[in-house]
Amino acid sequence: MDSVAPLQSWFGKSVPAGGSVNTELLITESYSSRDIGIPLRIIRGKLVGPTVFVSGALHGDELNGTGAIRSLIVDGDLKLVRGTLVLVPVLNLLGFERHSRYLPDRRDLNRCFPGNATGSMATRMAKVIFDAIVRRCNYGIDLHTAAVRRTNYPNVRTDFRNPECMRLAQSFGAGVILDGKGPKGSFRREATLAGCPTIVVEGGEVWKVEPSIVDCMKRGVLNVLKELNMVEGVPEVPKQQVKIKTTKWIRAERGGFLDLHVSPGSTVTAGQPIATNSTLVHQDQNQLIAPFDGIVIGMSTLPAVQPGEPVVHLGRLAGAKTARRVEKQTQQDELQRTAHEHLSTNIQIVEPS
Repeated sequence: MDSVAPLQSWFGKSVPAGGSVNTELLITESYSSRDIGIPLRIIRGKLVGPTVFVSGALHGDELNGTGAIRSLIVDGDLKLVRGTLVLVPVLNLLGFERHSRYLPDRRDLNRCFPGNATGSMATRMAKVIFDAIVRRCNYGIDLHTAAVRRTNYPNVRTDFRNPECMRLAQSFGAGVILDGKGPKGSFRREATLAGCPTIVVEGGEVWKVEPSIVDCMKRGVLNVLKELNMVEGVPEVPKQQVKIKTTKWIRAERGGFLDLHVSPGSTVTAGQPIATNSTLVHQDQNQLIAPFDGIVIGMSTLPAVQPGEPVVHLGRLAGAKTARRVEKQTQQDELQRTAHEHLSTNIQIVEPS
């Protein structure tokens, strides 16, 4: 028999079973000695269950996750039955207020976990976040976009060797899942090591709230909550998900201006042209060729390149047959298809000559 959840307190506010509150976590002080706090929404089901955090803008310029979390709060789709949901629209508040990926001291907050109470500003903030949120949660979902001047097709990143991480990743419902623990000091890696299995979701680009990416993220969060029996219903998961262990950035060999032949989510076969590079007066052309059968996970949105700059992030697929299957799956899933189409409109795509 399900047990009724007891009263909880989050950052000085009581949250009864079946209730919700807005609160904030104090993380540092300003130059004028004012407290700086991260806004949070705590939602609780009436019955005992897991505690899950969903975070956005760990890099302060990555706003699609913020948009997705705000939409979950506003639109009323979220009816929690069990457990506790901790919604954090913006983790890196100082970066967010400066439209910056980094903190004011130029440190990457996503390399500073689990933090240090007597260290730099970044590691002190990381320590507060880690102790106050991660150590109270059973699972985590961290929402990201590509870095500046790049865009990503919606994908989940997780450690394939961790069964609970894989459970979250597969139930999220993205068509593409990438293998990896994450760099040392990263939020998801350190949270998972601390006993809170956490996945990263990537989609879209910085400084934007892209509707198709927000829709993918919202569905994914609800899918995970359904998998954990926190929300009623069955996860809406594609019939087939591609798991990728190997990726490669295809880089420019010459300086020049790119004509791109693929878009985020496109599948390619080995030997297929993915971009043509030429001078500003369209001379001295050279092509970038796919080295293996794969799917475009991400790519540059900047057509001007110098030698060595990244152009397309390609995930290796197990042959042309798999590539065709993935392409078919994308077309069958409405949200994936819409994301692919919308991301393609942000980049000029031309047929190779």
